[in-house]
Amino acid sequence: MDEVDIRHLRTEDEFAACIDLQRDTWGSSFSDVVPVSMLQVSVKMGGVCMGAFGPDRKLAGFVYGITGVRKGELAHWSHMLAVRPDLRDQGIGRRLKLAQADALRALGVKNVYWTYDPLVARNAHLNLNLLGAAIDEYVPDMYGQSDSSLHRLGTDRFIVKWCPDGEAADRPRGDGGETVEVVIPSDIEAVEARSVDEALEWRRTTRDAFTRLLADGGRVAGFVPGREYGRYLLVRKTGAPSQRTERPSRP
Repeated sequence: MDEVDIRHLRTEDEFAACIDLQRDTWGSSFSDVVPVSMLQVSVKMGGVCMGAFGPDRKLAGFVYGITGVRKGELAHWSHMLAVRPDLRDQGIGRRLKLAQADALRALGVKNVYWTYDPLVARNAHLNLNLLGAAIDEYVPDMYGQSDSSLHRLGTDRFIVKWCPDGEAADRPRGDGGETVEVVIPSDIEAVEARSVDEALEWRRTTRDAFTRLLADGGRVAGFVPGREYGRYLLVRKTGAPSQRTERPSRP
């Protein structure tokens, strides 16, 4: 959408529109909404809060994060990315991330981190394929209990690492390990809509696969989207127990 203008938020009304979009995205009862005061303070301390505005000048999406120190170096934690439901899948999320990268380069930030649900295939494709981020860590139940309707399957998350200066993601190449596939549904929301039990089985089995493979020295090498299933490609160290494809059985 070329007509979308992406820029730093300026007015209190624009920051307040972020609150409305958070509730539209994570649910009206979501209690972890980042308030206007914190959005404004974060920006004053090197954080980023940028919005995408359509021709109607309404907020179409936003990206928000804080800047601090991680692993002994200046880094940015991108906490939220949201796009209005009627405007998704039009590249707005990717444009917001690229604008965020431009802002962070000006601050001298070399590494950006954020989380996403490993079961959401469209986010895996955006983060790993379109943006070129790399998986840094898998964290079961990262945010604990949540009252958001989006979190009925728990809050297991991948932490991704992204280099806004354009350096290649740190991914395994030619390390002599075996490539293993971890399969996820192409649309976990559709699975959850027809059967929460089936969706929870995907969560349980992929959690087991990711935690075991990564603990054994494996690393995520990429993601391949598909019409029915998506496939994470992991390279595991030579000598780890062999199983080429990890796929949950349906309940």
